[in-house]
Amino acid sequence: MKILDRYIFRQFAKAFIFTSTTFVFLFILITMVEHLDDMMGRNLSIFQIIGYYLLSIPSTVLVTAPVSSLLASILVAGRLSASSELSAIRSAGVSMRQLLYPFLAGASFIAAVNLVNSCWIAPAAFSGIARFEREHLSKEPGKLPENRNMHLIEQGNRIVSIGSMGSDESTGKAVSIEEFSGAHLVSRIDAASMSYNPKSGEWMLENAAIRSFTGGSEQYSFIGRKPVKLSISPRSLLEFNLQPDEMNVSRHYRYLTEKRQAGISGLDRSAVKFYTKLSLPFASLIVMLIGVPLSAKKKRGGLASEITIALFFGFLFIGLQKTVAIAGYQGAMNPALAAWLPNIIFLIVGYLIYKTAID
Repeated sequence: MKILDRYIFRQFAKAFIFTSTTFVFLFILITMVEHLDDMMGRNLSIFQIIGYYLLSIPSTVLVTAPVSSLLASILVAGRLSASSELSAIRSAGVSMRQLLYPFLAGASFIAAVNLVNSCWIAPAAFSGIARFEREHLSKEPGKLPENRNMHLIEQGNRIVSIGSMGSDESTGKAVSIEEFSGAHLVSRIDAASMSYNPKSGEWMLENAAIRSFTGGSEQYSFIGRKPVKLSISPRSLLEFNLQPDEMNVSRHYRYLTEKRQAGISGLDRSAVKFYTKLSLPFASLIVMLIGVPLSAKKKRGGLASEITIALFFGFLFIGLQKTVAIAGYQGAMNPALAAWLPNIIFLIVGYLIYKTAID
C-alpha cells in the first residue's frame, strides 16, 4: 500500500470508529430511556443492566455500519477537498479510481468483520437479549415458551399433531399421526404420549391405537407401544421457539431446509432474514461509490452539508431495506431479492455517481 493510501486508510478508519461508536452510544441511550425504569423497578443489579446493553452492541454495529461507513467516507473525502489536499492529489495524476482504493480497502475489512458479526456474533447476542428479557422483563419471569397444538407436515403424506411438548422437547402428549393417499385418509395413529430415543433416532409412542380406512370400512386396533420414525427431533422442536434473529447462519439454513422439506409454508419472513444476514454486511462496501465521489468537490455548507448528505443517503438505505423486507415478509417478493435489492439499487446509483465524478 502506498504512503497516500495508508494516509487515507488511517483517516477513514479513525472516522469510522468515531461515527460507529457515536451511533452505538446513541442507540443505547435511546433504549436505556425506554427500559431503564422497568429494570430498576425489578431490582436488577448494575452489572446485569450493563451486560444487557453490551449484548445490543453487535446488532447495533451491524445495522449502523452502512451509515457509519458512508459518513466516514464523506467526512474524510470532504476534508481532503476543503483543505485543497484533494486538488493536489488529483493534479499529481491520481484518478478517482485510485482515490477509491483505500476507502474500498477499509470498507472491505468492515464488510468482512460484519459478515462474521451478522452470521454468528449478532445472533448469539440477540439470543442472550431474548433470554434476559424472558427471565427478567417479561410478565412471567423465568417461564419458558411452550410448544402447544403443533401441526407438522411430514414426508410420506403424513400430518403429525402434538398437543404439548415437555420442557426439553424430548417428550410429547396427545399425539396423532395421519397418513394420506392423495386427499384420502389411509390411517390414523393416536397416542397418549411419545418420547425420543436418541440412539435409534425414533420416537416411541405410548398407549397407541391405530385406525385404518380401507374400502369404505374402518378397522381399529390397540397396539400399545410403537416406534415411529419422524423427521422432527428435539433439536428441531427447540428451534420452534427461536426467532430468526437468534439463529446463526448454519442453524438458520438448516431450519429453513427442514421446514421446506416438511412442506411447511409461511417461511417468507425467516427466509428474508436469512438472506439479509448475508447481504447487509456488503452495504458498507457499496456506499463507498456514493460517499467518495459526492465529497470529491468543494461544496457550500462545509461540514454540516457533508453530514446532512451522509445521513440522508444512509437512512434512505435503511428505510428502503425495511420497506422492501416487508414486501418479502408478505410473500410479494422473492426473499433473496427482497434482501439484496437495496444493495443492487445503491450499487447502480453509486456507479452512476462515480461515472459522473470521473467525467
